Amino acid sequence: MPPLSLAHHYLPGVTVITVCGEVDATNRAQFESYLREARRDPSDAVVFDLARMPFLDSSGLHVLLMTATDCLRHGGTVHLAAAQRLPARLFQVTGVAAHIPVYDTVEDAVAAARPPFKRSL
Repeated sequence: MPPLSLAHHYLPGVTVITVCGEVDATNRAQFESYLREARRDPSDAVVFDLARMPFLDSSGLHVLLMTATDCLRHGGTVHLAAAQRLPARLFQVTGVAAHIPVYDTVEDAVAAARPPFKRSL
């Protein structure tokens, strides 16, 4: 199994987190710790770029759900993007996809996650 690699970048109101590699019980703590540190503002939306995450087990899913719960508690949201076949199937069979939006592309997820533009008069 390739090692888990995580990266993030900030956009206005959105933190995009890129997950590369498999997420399972062996690296759950690393995943959870990284997410705590990467989220600059707890009210920001979080977009997970999952294009290079071929596998996610229940412990990784738990971390995603806890992140979503924390985001909601602070007024933010979580969006999942570009999920590969196995994680996408897990989101479907567990019902996660009914509660956390899943997008085909990161661009679509970021567009949905961005706060609405407010014009000054």
